[in-house]
Amino acid sequence: MKLTDTLVQCLENEGVEYIFGIVGTETLDLAESLSKSTKIQYVNVRHEQGAAFMADVYGRLSKKAGVCLSTLGPGAANLVTGIASAQLDHSPLVALIGQAGIERQHGESHQYMDIVKLLEPATKWSTQILDSQTVPTVIRKAFRLALMEKPGSVAITLPENFAAQPIANTPIPITPTPVTVPDAESLNAAKELIQKYTKPFIIIGNGLIRQEAVQELITFIDRLQSPATHSFMAKGILPPEHQQNFFTFGFKENDAVLAGINEADLLIVIGFDFVEQLPNAWNKNKLPVLHIDPLPAEVNEYYPVQCELVGNIKKTLEALNQAELTVKSWLPSGDLQAQIKTTYQINENQKESLNIENVVHLIEKFSPENTIVISDVGAHKVSIAKTYQPKEPNRLIVSNGLATMGIAIPGSIGAKLACTNDPVICITGDGGALMNFAELETAKRLGLSFTIIILDDSMLKLEVKQMNNKFGNTYGVTFENPDFVQLAQSFGVKGIRPNTLAELETILKEPQQEIVLIDLVTQSPG
Repeated sequence: MKLTDTLVQCLENEGVEYIFGIVGTETLDLAESLSKSTKIQYVNVRHEQGAAFMADVYGRLSKKAGVCLSTLGPGAANLVTGIASAQLDHSPLVALIGQAGIERQHGESHQYMDIVKLLEPATKWSTQILDSQTVPTVIRKAFRLALMEKPGSVAITLPENFAAQPIANTPIPITPTPVTVPDAESLNAAKELIQKYTKPFIIIGNGLIRQEAVQELITFIDRLQSPATHSFMAKGILPPEHQQNFFTFGFKENDAVLAGINEADLLIVIGFDFVEQLPNAWNKNKLPVLHIDPLPAEVNEYYPVQCELVGNIKKTLEALNQAELTVKSWLPSGDLQAQIKTTYQINENQKESLNIENVVHLIEKFSPENTIVISDVGAHKVSIAKTYQPKEPNRLIVSNGLATMGIAIPGSIGAKLACTNDPVICITGDGGALMNFAELETAKRLGLSFTIIILDDSMLKLEVKQMNNKFGNTYGVTFENPDFVQLAQSFGVKGIRPNTLAELETILKEPQQEIVLIDLVTQSPG
């Protein structure tokens, strides 16, 4: 059996269902081996960046490592953005990359570059196969690392000369990752710390969703009765009407929740990744911190940890919930919840305009609870993070750590393959849409059904706002768009251009039976 046949067996052993990628000369043997697999579907895409984005979102939603594939040189370079995005958002991803044979790696050679070094800053582990017999070990280590807290990206480079070599080794059995829980001494210290202060404020990050600890968190909040806020990535963990829900924080401007955090005397920080926002933006007063996370705290003067509970968040909160904690019921002054709802436009806007706030209110009103919304990056992402209230956790997907435009359309493919029965709505600006628009053909070929909403204003709206604020004018941030309805139709996709909220409402009420692209023409730069 040749090496790539064994590699495919190893991938099957890891439970891989899909591989997203583009085949090149150096990966022909791997493609031939994949063609014989009855467990893995190879999805040939239109650009490697799209493949990495699909793997990223698939990994976030499936709780498995998403897998992407490219050849050497430009193929590998095209993967970098998506690999880095998954790494910073802690999404499990494994990249398989063809490479020039070992004999070509000692000097200048066509399309050759050191892929391992290129990807080291963007991954948890970047490696090259140097011995064909090590393939099962490398694959097992790669998937284990990608999925361990904090999850992230792993890259494996396969030199072409090894691909057809015979190998007798077989896949390594999968063993469960141990679940750790803080010791009794740490739990007692945490309890004493909470008892010591009168105004704790709970800050929740994406790690809580990754560790499936939502119900345990709600129990903890209900028992403590202290206010709570969450990052972009953790939206949906609390019902909008929950008494302690002070909604989202992490904005560069008009972060209304900070007024409440500033009144606290202790911050209970649960599963929060610094990549979501550095503490110097939300803990300027250097309030003491109770750190609850699978990993020890990162040292930071604005993150003065008084106690750490390091271990599985679900098990940690279960243990805390069994302790006799004193109720710490308090609310920030000035009816802050009402102020946040007004500032973030959480309540329905009565103005009949096709703005992003009204769009997400329609989605909230008419979409099933399991609807997945994927937001591209731009001004609309900030509005969605403030206004949109998903009905369940992990139902809003954004590129937050790297904040890269172009994720939404390919990400919708990954979402739909991970969650076949869940409606998917992609919201993207016209800038991000055209970066990976070609993946519409991939989605159509796969027979998927989801909705794409394009905010069509012929500008990079966030940069327009920032330049106007800074300089009083703009430069280099406007452009002309194609007719998105006709462009969609050229892909065999239904394109619609509603002119009113009522027309958009009618479209959103329809069950998803095909890909529908909605072109929302908004303010033009003029």
